[in-house]
Amino acid sequence: MPNKDLASSKAIQVKNEELENYFANTIIPQLFVDADLILRKFTPPAMTHFNLSNKDIGKGIDEVKDNIKYPTVIENIQEVISTGEILEKEIQTTDGRWYQMNILPYLQRKEKRTNGVIVTFVEITKRIQVMRDLEKLNSEHETLMFALSHDIRQPLSALSLLEDVLRYSFEKQDKQKFEVYLKKLKSSSKAMAALVDSFVAANDSGSEWEKRVERISIESIVEDITIGLKADNFKSANFEFDFKTSEILFSRNNLRSIVYNLLNNAGKYRRPERELKVHISTEKVEGFVLFQVRDNGMGIAEKDLKRIFEKGQRINPHLEGTGMGLYIVRRMLESMDGRISIKSQLGEGSTFSVYFRDKAEASEGILHP
Repeated sequence: MPNKDLASSKAIQVKNEELENYFANTIIPQLFVDADLILRKFTPPAMTHFNLSNKDIGKGIDEVKDNIKYPTVIENIQEVISTGEILEKEIQTTDGRWYQMNILPYLQRKEKRTNGVIVTFVEITKRIQVMRDLEKLNSEHETLMFALSHDIRQPLSALSLLEDVLRYSFEKQDKQKFEVYLKKLKSSSKAMAALVDSFVAANDSGSEWEKRVERISIESIVEDITIGLKADNFKSANFEFDFKTSEILFSRNNLRSIVYNLLNNAGKYRRPERELKVHISTEKVEGFVLFQVRDNGMGIAEKDLKRIFEKGQRINPHLEGTGMGLYIVRRMLESMDGRISIKSQLGEGSTFSVYFRDKAEASEGILHP
């Protein structure tokens, strides 16, 4: 019996030495917490990552949990001790780092009980950031393509309308009007080509959504877009304009998308039994240029107002659309330090308020929100 006890003692000593050797040389932050929630050991990397010292050995885990900076670590440890099952999860500590945390039960096989846990932390902050960057890139690419599909309809509609008036002018042998509309046709063709080229360039760059800004006249953009829209839902529309300010520093492509989506929606959601009226205005308000589009269309129920700017939301399933237009508008504005809001009454109409950050004092170039 004494020999067996001696052998058993030596075996335990060897295991302890192996455990000590492992804990001393591993490059992974690890903690050993016993069944009474006492911190018994930790690896050197844990000292660095969690600002622990040898004085912390023997303390309750609740006394050092603030060092670990993960608020539910005690509850997670207790869960593993109670269930005997491995817990794996991605966590973010209060200092902003991300870790893959594994809590493994430390089993006393002879007594068939959990005598504590080994907690392993593998930092994955860089991997999480890469994943977020990829998600952002995919989202930007998706939004870019939807924006292109929306924006290209406006110059195409303008070309269609100009084709009709050119034919009419030719038949009436009105040479003067024919020359005027021919110039507009060339201008619209160039605008569409430039639009496609700029979107392709932004897509090929593989960079963040295009934020190249220039000094633009909102009035000019509105005028170009309404010409094209008159070929679609605006043939009998009554436009009212009140431009108290005109120029802003903004991305031309993004501004065209914003204006087109808002005006096109006014026509799409018009009340068929009455003349469509659209009031378009601008003014300076507390560091912003406020651009408003007010219509007398169908309006939106209060319960739907919070979700109309969300991705893929279609309030009226009976009308054609992807539910991406207002989502695109919101993304474009937020990427350039702006915002959008809405007031609406079902059956009476809607007012969209777009706030462009007033960058009048900024120089042209890349806009950093």
